[in-house]
Amino acid sequence: MVDSIHPPAEAPGIDVRRGPEPMRPRQRGWRLRGRNRYVGAPLVLISINLLLFVTFFVWPAVTGLIYSFTSYTGVGTAPYVGLDNYQRLLQDEAFYAALIRTLIFTACAVPLTVLLSLGTAVLLVTSYTKGKSLARVVFFLPWLISPIIAGVIWRWMFGENFGLVNYLIVSLGGEEVPWQSNANLSLIVVIVAAAWSYTAFNMLLFVAALKNVPTVYYEAASLDGAGSWAKFRNITLPAIAPTTFIVVLLSVLHFMKEYALIRALNEGGPGTANNLLVQYIFKMGFERAQVGYASAASFVLMLILMIVAVVQLRMNRRKES
Repeated sequence: MVDSIHPPAEAPGIDVRRGPEPMRPRQRGWRLRGRNRYVGAPLVLISINLLLFVTFFVWPAVTGLIYSFTSYTGVGTAPYVGLDNYQRLLQDEAFYAALIRTLIFTACAVPLTVLLSLGTAVLLVTSYTKGKSLARVVFFLPWLISPIIAGVIWRWMFGENFGLVNYLIVSLGGEEVPWQSNANLSLIVVIVAAAWSYTAFNMLLFVAALKNVPTVYYEAASLDGAGSWAKFRNITLPAIAPTTFIVVLLSVLHFMKEYALIRALNEGGPGTANNLLVQYIFKMGFERAQVGYASAASFVLMLILMIVAVVQLRMNRRKES
């Protein structure tokens, strides 16, 4: 009776209501093992990529930077010349001509690529298009073709004396068009060929972005009486704006470094009229054995690409804010 009225005395250090506290593991050793496992596993997974990155990017970049301050010719020693290569580069008219041609090529090829890839993606996403599965394979084929092979295909199509396009023009009673000997026409062919070969990859990005746009927006717009163009302009374009930014950025960086396609198509011709910066660097470094000077030009190109990327990133942040 007494025990039911008066609870038993509490033992020192034990709370009867909560019960005895469970034994806690040693936190220090447990945290150390967890931390080592958390840090070690990602390092193992990225070790191969990190090794490849250092071997094929960091080390050649450092070597090229060192050579840019020398008069290295590819063999023998590399005498130090300081900033002479960069000063000579700023006075080289051929370098400025290649730079201007590169900017013109990029400014024309990027909008054309975006329009082609976005238009193709819209056709592949809309419910009114038939045979979309086959169309995706056909439109993706240019991305599977090597740039060298693509350049050869377009060279055979737009050759002056043997090209398919001139053959059709002559068959219809026209005159042969100087696709290769005219610098402007040759550049137009290069722009169209570059846009054709790079459209497939951007098309996939736009297809994924278009599929992620909520259909509720289009249904609400239809209830308000909006047409197809109003939906595309006010709903689709703002919704895929991040993807469009990525496409533009990657396209600019890609076309500023285009080499293989142009090499196979017209070798920067006629003459050196359509030499882009990469062709200019290749000729100076490998054909004229001026490796130090070509290294300086390549680092100027890298600086231009970094400036373009930073400017586009800042513009995108301002639009988002």
